[in-house]
Amino acid sequence: MNETVLLYNFSGTPAGQKLKPILLKLRLRVRIVKPEEYLKPIGHLAGLKTVPGNESHYDGAPLPEPMLLMKGFSESLLDTFLMALRKQKLVIPLKAVLTEQNAAWDS
Repeated sequence: MNETVLLYNFSGTPAGQKLKPILLKLRLRVRIVKPEEYLKPIGHLAGLKTVPGNESHYDGAPLPEPMLLMKGFSESLLDTFLMALRKQKLVIPLKAVLTEQNAAWDS
């Protein structure tokens, strides 16, 4: 499975700068989610072929803080990723894992 991280509100932030080397080292696929995409299903944004997209466009304010969503992580990769975040003292309160139950949800 393609391990993917959806990133919300990290562009141009100190957290984004700290996160980039971790993502590169672990060779994770990255998808930057723009605010106008918030109404699209997260499974579709993460590249699941089984989750159809939609034409909805969000025109409200961006999320109040950075958020990341992980897709396809094994337990060991999840542990390694979270440990790397802790080691860099990178606090990201909004983290989620893509599941069958939440794949159709929007951001």
